[in-house]
Amino acid sequence: MLDLLFSRLMRIGDVQRQSIVTFVWQIAYTAIGFLSTMYFAHAVGAEVLGAYFLFLAYLGIFSLAADGGLGGAAVKRISEGEEPDAYFSTFFVLRSVLVIATVLLLIVFRDYFVDLNMSRVFTWLLLALAVSIFHGAIAYGVAGSGKMGIFTTCVFIDNVSRVAVQVSATILGYGVGGLAGGVVAGLLISALIEVRFFDLHPVRFGWKHIKSLTSFSFWLFLTSSGYMVFTYADTVMIGYFMENADVGVYRVVLQLTLAATFTTHAMLQTLWPKVSRWGKTKETGLIETSLSRAITYSLLLAVPVLAGGILLGDRLLYFFYGAQFERGYTALVLLLFVQVVNVFQHFFTSYLSALDRQKEAFRVTAIAASANIAMNIVLIPLAGIAGAAVATLATMVLNAALAGSALSGLIKIRVESGSLFNIFSASLVMSLLILGYRMLVPLSNIWLTLVPVVLGAAVFIGLLMRLDSRIRNELREIAGSIYLPSKYWM
Repeated sequence: MLDLLFSRLMRIGDVQRQSIVTFVWQIAYTAIGFLSTMYFAHAVGAEVLGAYFLFLAYLGIFSLAADGGLGGAAVKRISEGEEPDAYFSTFFVLRSVLVIATVLLLIVFRDYFVDLNMSRVFTWLLLALAVSIFHGAIAYGVAGSGKMGIFTTCVFIDNVSRVAVQVSATILGYGVGGLAGGVVAGLLISALIEVRFFDLHPVRFGWKHIKSLTSFSFWLFLTSSGYMVFTYADTVMIGYFMENADVGVYRVVLQLTLAATFTTHAMLQTLWPKVSRWGKTKETGLIETSLSRAITYSLLLAVPVLAGGILLGDRLLYFFYGAQFERGYTALVLLLFVQVVNVFQHFFTSYLSALDRQKEAFRVTAIAASANIAMNIVLIPLAGIAGAAVATLATMVLNAALAGSALSGLIKIRVESGSLFNIFSASLVMSLLILGYRMLVPLSNIWLTLVPVVLGAAVFIGLLMRLDSRIRNELREIAGSIYLPSKYWM
């Protein structure tokens, strides 16, 4: 049965197949992540979760500094198919130097990281960066080689291993140190598995490889720095102006909104190396078509999640995470709008990057990131975590508009208005159904709250399939390609 399933899956188009694999793994991990966070919220509380999220924020910031944009540049150059071994070797050497330098600087200035020292996770930060030398080399090499199914599977293994170690450590009473240790364990385990599928080799490289990689990575690093502002600036500033518990509430709310981004991340991971190669071969039509379809399929999930979150978010926060997290409802609604805007922002900036337009990507991201920092400084003291969400939404809209304007100079940006209308129509009907249910049924327990979630999803999917023949036919074609005869599953 597994052989037949694999052979039928391989018949699907490359982009569709790898997107499906990525999408399935993201659904599986997100489900595990949600359940584990619910457990942590009840087991250790918002204060410990806040310290852990601050650790993740600092790890993301210093991982970016230790990478310098070289990872994305390596994927770009390796994916182009010209001297992949030489570019991999260049990347490994340069990145190792950056990681070692970053670790040494952190040790020298350790006393300045009061939050990390108080939480006793500074050593885990250093260890995670050290492990990233091995993990990053393998992961970026596999991604650049176009093996996105393997790459995303190992991302899933990383995340599941992390959660398994974290849950075990929490049960044993290790607190925030156990949560941080799980991150290191996940990186190491996934890298050890992924190395079996790694087929690049270290070779001698020259100045031209260094110049090519660093010229691309410089702008990618600057662009990624702007993305890091959107990802972590609010977390760090909430930790500075408020308490760790507020960080915990905000990041839990943000994690819940990530349910709207399954399709976006799944398709981006698959499309980036493809778009890079299409740009190299001047296949503009494929680039334009992939962008319009990717936006449609991303909004297919983001829009109904937004509607459902507005109507049920307060109860979901209360029952899933506890009473102390319900105060994050306003931020939840704002961040759900952020995820809808993020569909456009993420695709526009990623396509600019894949098409070798790092300068344009950096300019628009730098403007939006600067505005984000300024707004966070003003709004967090005034409105708390809701102020951070407002700052993120406003500057995400700015970033999407600027990136879209820059990308439109390279390709024609088209949206599939018919499919988008059908998505909004199905979401509206779903919302009316959920609203009617909530007016008639008091949401007094988690089971009564989950009923409209399941019912609304079923109504949305069923109605969309009736309204949009193109989406229906594409999904039917994919399902038909991997159809298993009844004798294999009965």
